[in-house]
Amino acid sequence: MKYQHLFFDWDHTLWDFEKNSENSLRNLFIDLNLSCQGIPSFEVFYRMYLLVNEQKWEMYRKGQIDKAELRATRFRDTFKRFDIIADDIAWTLEERYVLETPHGTELIEGTDETLTELGNRGYHMHIITNGFTESQTIKFAESGLKHHFKVLLCSDQVGVNKPDSKIFRAALKRAEAERKESLMIGDNLIADCIGAKNVGIDQVFFNPNGIVHSEQLTFEIKRIPDLLDILV
Repeated sequence: MKYQHLFFDWDHTLWDFEKNSENSLRNLFIDLNLSCQGIPSFEVFYRMYLLVNEQKWEMYRKGQIDKAELRATRFRDTFKRFDIIADDIAWTLEERYVLETPHGTELIEGTDETLTELGNRGYHMHIITNGFTESQTIKFAESGLKHHFKVLLCSDQVGVNKPDSKIFRAALKRAEAERKESLMIGDNLIADCIGAKNVGIDQVFFNPNGIVHSEQLTFEIKRIPDLLDILV
């Protein structure tokens, strides 16, 4: 078979980040009684948080802020959008969110079954994630998926984020894999697919929402089980 090593993104590709994050924040919104701070509802809060958090992560991916600043500001700045200054509560929310969310077990549909079949077919599977080691390690264990993977590489272990070529080279080295026998699967067009393409690794764009783009990619799928049709 052409490919021997499959490199997967983690959040949004295998682990259902949206569902796990929303479940955790909904519980914390109630537990910390955030409605008494002047926030109309959890739904309004959650939509605002998603906007702020994505802005912070984009800055982090570009190297404009570091991990500490991302964590210190995402809930604080979400509160500010509601004209609320409550830095102590924002930090409590941050700490508990980081501690509790990784224990979520919601997966992208078909993930476990697909990984099991790929393992049965003899593929070596690995993870390359921009997530933080302390939280991702918990996710790997709690998800029930860890046994599928040989290399679990987090960006803060390398010092750069996808799409930086250094993290892909580090993953290849740790997996003892060659570019021509490797395939990167991820939901982020730039970080996962263009990043892999730039170092000569074939790519699968997991695009469940049908994002329109003009990039020339190796493969594109809407469902994780569709990998089984590609890797025959």
